[in-house]
Amino acid sequence: LIPDKNFRNFLLGIFDKKNDECISFYEVEIWNNSVATENRVFNCNGYGYGIHSLEGIEYFAVTRLYCNMNYLNTINLSKNTALTYLDCWRNELTSLDLSKNIALTYLDCRENQLTSLDVSNCTALTFLACSDNKLTSIDVSNCTALTNLHCWGNQLTTLDLSKNTALTKLYCGGNQLTTLDLSKNTALKELNCFGNQLTSLDVSKNTALTELRCDDNPLISLDLSNNTCLSNLYCNIPSLKTLYLKKGRSINGITYNRSTLRINDNTEIVFVD
Repeated sequence: LIPDKNFRNFLLGIFDKKNDECISFYEVEIWNNSVATENRVFNCNGYGYGIHSLEGIEYFAVTRLYCNMNYLNTINLSKNTALTYLDCWRNELTSLDLSKNIALTYLDCRENQLTSLDVSNCTALTFLACSDNKLTSIDVSNCTALTNLHCWGNQLTTLDLSKNTALTKLYCGGNQLTTLDLSKNTALKELNCFGNQLTSLDVSKNTALTELRCDDNPLISLDLSNNTCLSNLYCNIPSLKTLYLKKGRSINGITYNRSTLRINDNTEIVFVD
């Protein structure tokens, strides 16, 4: 039932109370039905486990699964419908089927080999990290509760965030985005969109922004006159000709100037009343 010896040894550490190197269905049933939901956790992350397969996990009503830094190329979680938290980053996953995991609120699948990711049924997601994969697209339109999205280091050419009005942190750097519409994301506090192909960036509606990194984009002008909460700004862009700022504002208590803003020598600063 548990073909991977390393996963079996992990489970024996939890369930083998008789030290007979066996896991009975009775012991599993007790765990599934009597252990509090928040305590039904499998923490088998780290290279020390060296797990290649989680086959057999379908027998356990696990709610939180940490299996990062193993050697998994697939995970079948179709029977684990109680799962709310999945941390599987830095494996060798080429696919990840989450169609049955509608209770998921947290998903971290960074540093795998995913070419696609369907989270359309994961409507309860508040945190999604899928960075450093091979994704060419990601549809988060059904994830309306999403507050954190980390999708940097992929091959995204578009990103529709019009339905994600609760978003507070967006890290989408290192992709191939040519446009980024943030007009609906008025709760956004942190934006990292460096290393894309953006020729314009409108953050006039994002007045809650405290951190913005947009360097390594071919921007020509950038208007931050409405972003008076900014405390961290990275926009050292050779092509940036004009930077518009609110007159009298400061970053970290230091009045705006060329050195504190870390901008290119060719960029003109224009203060707006």
